Amino acid sequence: MHNSPAKKLIRITTVPMALHVLLPGQLRFMNENGFEVVMISAGGENLEQVIQNEKCRHIIVPMTRKITPVQDIKCLIQLIKIFKREKPDLVHSHTPKAGLLGMLAAKISGVKIRIHTVAGLPLMEATGFKYALLKQMERVTYFAANHVWPNSNSLYRFIKENKLTSEIKLKVIGSGSSNGVVSSRFNKENLDKKFVESIKEKINYDSANTYLLCIGRLVKDKGIVELVNAFSSLQKNNPYLRLILVGVYEPSLDPLPENTLRQIYNSDSIINVGWSDKAEYYMGLANLFVFPSYREGFPNVLLEAGAIQLPIICSRIPGNVDIVTHNSTGLLFEKKDDQDLFEKLKYAIEHPDQMIAMANRLQKHIRTFYEREIYWKILLGEYKNLV
Repeated sequence: MHNSPAKKLIRITTVPMALHVLLPGQLRFMNENGFEVVMISAGGENLEQVIQNEKCRHIIVPMTRKITPVQDIKCLIQLIKIFKREKPDLVHSHTPKAGLLGMLAAKISGVKIRIHTVAGLPLMEATGFKYALLKQMERVTYFAANHVWPNSNSLYRFIKENKLTSEIKLKVIGSGSSNGVVSSRFNKENLDKKFVESIKEKINYDSANTYLLCIGRLVKDKGIVELVNAFSSLQKNNPYLRLILVGVYEPSLDPLPENTLRQIYNSDSIINVGWSDKAEYYMGLANLFVFPSYREGFPNVLLEAGAIQLPIICSRIPGNVDIVTHNSTGLLFEKKDDQDLFEKLKYAIEHPDQMIAMANRLQKHIRTFYEREIYWKILLGEYKNLV
């Protein structure tokens, strides 16, 4: 392979936020290791940051996260033109809309290697017409792709059981995940002391309190309703209990009921800090991590909480169960079940030593299997085998 030109890899996500949050560093690594990487996403927030961090060329295609047929067709045509011009060796998509449009455009343009990563399935929580539509969209995406990579073993099983594509196309990379975790970042020893103090001030930190932490968008399918209900019940008998919510409220996608919003905004015990890219600082101060989501692919926040040794209580769903084993490395409760969540939280608060022992076991597991550099090397190997 002397002096042969670098193979061209196009990575495509719907919005730049996905490149910024889900895949940081990965595209730069591929770009430095034998691939010419081109990024595609809509414009908007985080875009400048992504281009700066990844040191790769970026092309804007104004995709939307919602169902917008006219805009979608325009984007599809634009993508076909880009692929015909760029002549990539591989197109690799991530996120549902980028997957649908990216894989279709790549197939139509005659791109040989078409990969789609499945990092969660909205259809798991949909019903009726919306379910049928989302299922059809996934089927079309997988039909147009020739490699479908679920980012967890339980997602792999779900896709296989629901016959969304043929098993020949399916593969989980490494032990799962889309980008691994940087253990050195999620390590209490490495946190900036000054910044820890500023976060303490921000949340009015008191070491007498017990802090529950939840990180994720404030929407219904992240389990926020059940969390707020269970927390409010617990707090009645435990005045020192606090709940920290790190995430933005997205009313347009999946609004929370009025009652839940009132509790979040009016309770002195619920601390709503909005979005933060300093998750490790909140994790470093919290006593328990609660993750009540209804559906996930392979949640990075659980890897991060595990890496920083924060005890975890999460819903028993695909993705979560790939990381946390009940009563061994954390506690699992049935999704959408306020009462079960209440019981598990109560147990966790009353048995801190058991919870810390579980957190230690999880940390060892994560450091062995999910270190980011290890994941990148496995992925690079996959790309090289394909071309």
